[in-house]
Amino acid sequence: MTYRLGILATHPIQYYAPLYRALAAQSDIDLRVYFGYRPTPEQQGVGFGVPFTWDTDLTGGYEHVVLSDFNAPDIAREIGARRFDAFLVHGWNARTYWQAIRACWATRTPVLVRGDSQLSDDRAIAKRALKRLVYRPFIGRFAACLAVGTRSEEYFRYYGARRIFLSPHFVDNAAFAAGAARARGERAARRAAWNIPSDSMVALYVGKLIDKKRPLDVIDAVARVPGAHAVFVGDGPLRRDAERAASEQAPGRVTFAGFRNQSAMPEAYALADVLVLPSDRRETWGLAVNEAMASGIPAIVSDAVGCAPDLIVPNVTGMTYPAGDREALAAAVAVFAADRRKAAEMGSAACRHVASYSVDGAANGVRLAIEALA
Repeated sequence: MTYRLGILATHPIQYYAPLYRALAAQSDIDLRVYFGYRPTPEQQGVGFGVPFTWDTDLTGGYEHVVLSDFNAPDIAREIGARRFDAFLVHGWNARTYWQAIRACWATRTPVLVRGDSQLSDDRAIAKRALKRLVYRPFIGRFAACLAVGTRSEEYFRYYGARRIFLSPHFVDNAAFAAGAARARGERAARRAAWNIPSDSMVALYVGKLIDKKRPLDVIDAVARVPGAHAVFVGDGPLRRDAERAASEQAPGRVTFAGFRNQSAMPEAYALADVLVLPSDRRETWGLAVNEAMASGIPAIVSDAVGCAPDLIVPNVTGMTYPAGDREALAAAVAVFAADRRKAAEMGSAACRHVASYSVDGAANGVRLAIEALA
């Protein structure tokens, strides 16, 4: 039997492309992927601080269509004409997703949703109660929900999902591991080029410099720990604030490397000792943690970050701390600064642990959902 599967994403995303290729490679899945639009370099660079195009292939290896207008009803016509056995959307936060969902319901096409929302987003009791009244009948209409981890599974279950399958968040583990291994041969030279003392313990921050990610917490923590040095890979609206804080709190101990494209990331992980992700509850996963662990370094993650219960095994693959508690973050950084050998051992354990968060695991979750519906 061949399953006709349609997928809709707002635009090509570097973390989704491997999943589409893996599904398209299966002989009994006839896949067609739709994109609401293809962003220009300027659109792609919003929040990153610089216009750019991803330097990895995002659309090769699978059939895809870019819709003529992001908000046009093209997708509804496609769903009506092609009679998919299942149709997957990556959420319901865009108009084109709603057009697809309504078209699926109108044509009785089973619609799947893959998402990473977590219940901690809804802390206010009144807000959660109201959302539950609205969301339960809505989410209950999805033929299946694909959870990327523990907290998204809890979210779907709380809001009345009929069927839940695990399709974990992932990165290309092998590519990051291989790239970091090659780059470690030039670790000393790279550190020198980025003005990092050879004996420093490097705490790496990867991502946009925006409020929800709390980048200034990293600077505060490093300032409290002798021998620690922070490296920021990324850019964004808080860049100037971060530079000011670095000059005042930790002069000479913070490096701002700016935006780095996908292929350059393994070398950033290779020069670090630990990744730090201090985000608040709006960080519904944190794929930089997958990248770091695949590259062989552990992570310090706030307990509000969505991936925390899945990827952080305390004192094995990394550490967690209460979000916003700068003293606790500094204490965690100090642990790695005090024992470099332990940091290396945790990095190896992290690499082994994240191996199960793979493209094959994600694709298998989609397949199991389709088979269950059939």
